[in-house]
Amino acid sequence: MMHPQDFFELTEQQVKQFDQLPELYTQWNAAINVVSRKDIDALMERHVVHSLAIAKIIDFPAGARVLDIGTGGGFPGIPLAILFPEVHFHLVDSIGKKIKVVEAVAEALGLQNVTAEHNRAEKVKGQYHYIVSRAVTDFSRFLIWTRGKISPHRLHPDFNNGIFYLKGGDLREELKDHQKRVRIFPLKKHFPQEFFDTKVVVHWS
Repeated sequence: MMHPQDFFELTEQQVKQFDQLPELYTQWNAAINVVSRKDIDALMERHVVHSLAIAKIIDFPAGARVLDIGTGGGFPGIPLAILFPEVHFHLVDSIGKKIKVVEAVAEALGLQNVTAEHNRAEKVKGQYHYIVSRAVTDFSRFLIWTRGKISPHRLHPDFNNGIFYLKGGDLREELKDHQKRVRIFPLKKHFPQEFFDTKVVVHWS
């Protein structure tokens, strides 16, 4: 089974936190379906490591504020919060029972850098250095949801503040109107598993 420690340098505490995730999500999934039934057995590869793929592209600076829109049961926000304990993650979903799972998992893991909110993305208040998400909608619609939510105060030397969006498949049509503002990072160069062959991180700024 894949494990984040195969791809990232982790502390003992982080390894323990990641080790807790399969049991936590299996238990919650029995009551509230936050991960598809066929994916629960591949949770580490298809949800945890996939979420952490963003960290292969950018090392979030300490003190950064990250908004996870359409987090579902906590992806990519929860795995990223484990990996970046000095970064604050605000996880938002329009389905209340999924936010209940996020809060329970964050509490079980002892994550002090996670807050959760039951709300529609476009109604979320405040500004964030980065916005993350896993393919919750068409990218143009996603940009409308995030309008006004990106802080102008840049923290990272190599990346402007903006969006890091996990997507798969052929994106030429979806991104044709945004070519001047996006960079696409294929994940197969970082992860040898077939699951990642068509997966990318889209950075918009």
